[in-house]
Amino acid sequence: MEDLKIIVIGAGMGGMTAALALKQAGYRVEVFEAVKEMRPVGAAISIWSNGVKCLNRLGLSREIAALGGAMERMAYRDAKTGGTMTDFSLQPLVERVGQRPLPVARAELQNMLIDAFGREQVRFGARLTRVEDRGDNVTAFFEDGREATGDLLVAADGTHSVVREHVLGAKVERRYAGYVNWNGLVPASDDLSPATTWTTFVGDGKRVSLMPVAGNRFYFFFDAPLPKGTTCEREKNPEELRGHFADWAEPVQNLIARLNPQTTNRIEIHDIEPLERFVRGRVALLGDAAHSTTPDLGQGGCMAMEDGIVLADVLKANTLGIEDSLRRYEALRKDRTAELVLRARKRCDVTHGKDMAATQAWYDELRREDGAAIMDAMARNILGGPLH
Repeated sequence: MEDLKIIVIGAGMGGMTAALALKQAGYRVEVFEAVKEMRPVGAAISIWSNGVKCLNRLGLSREIAALGGAMERMAYRDAKTGGTMTDFSLQPLVERVGQRPLPVARAELQNMLIDAFGREQVRFGARLTRVEDRGDNVTAFFEDGREATGDLLVAADGTHSVVREHVLGAKVERRYAGYVNWNGLVPASDDLSPATTWTTFVGDGKRVSLMPVAGNRFYFFFDAPLPKGTTCEREKNPEELRGHFADWAEPVQNLIARLNPQTTNRIEIHDIEPLERFVRGRVALLGDAAHSTTPDLGQGGCMAMEDGIVLADVLKANTLGIEDSLRRYEALRKDRTAELVLRARKRCDVTHGKDMAATQAWYDELRREDGAAIMDAMARNILGGPLH
């Protein structure tokens, strides 16, 4: 199928990966983004090897390598004592899957993708209200009165997707995963974690993690199981964290003392049940709109980027029509993403103390772990992708 005009809703990680892949496939692509200025949710993201390979496929290998942190090792430490539970090199994983992971600051990643596509070609401040599929084209209607018509529409409009209801014919409620996540960036320092190690402190069904990103910084996050609906004023983030992690090890206390409350995000974590369909007619869901997941496997962004690559490949390779190609996209992505959503949910329950006996058993396993089992699980996530 040649000379298609494709509308992409959403200029996040998945939307821009799709837009770039579709543009490189020779299609005319228009991108519409609701916000007037990109303000990524979450300070950083772990781009595992399958996600990095998607960016490499787009010709961005140098750019993403420059943004990624030098994450060479992985360690778990006891929450209270700070003692090592396990500490191992990630090199065996890199050699097995053919690409090292690259943790990156979200704002820098999104700016890289937008600039690669062409910032002037992204229509910001375009909040979608509805879509209309007329059978031979699709029109998007926006809050400010704008309209855009194309041969197909890709909905990368996030976990609160407007288009999802159009595709499914019903609203989908997000499921609260049972914990709150705080995240941000701090300068790297040896009294927090070694500069090339992803270090996670665990205990009491909680986590504190430090991951290296470019610019001599750590991406940090705290997780704590809390009832749904708790709130805290941004400037009181350190006070709240000191309460939840009062008796944790010295590096955790140092981190709380150094974080900037104004740039620390506080997020209730949700997912959605795996969907029965991703497409309807000439409209396709992509990324969180199709498979919103908890971050417990670090695969949410990677799955969105895989979606974009697969969609472009399917459209280019098949000639039986747009609807047929979108159904093939759905068939290639539905089971893969459902498996990762459910595996992330299962891991979430273990790491966050839903059953403390199971969580304690996991802590005990970590003290016997040499890295092989953890890397096996990571390799399974990575090698199930389209570019393995």
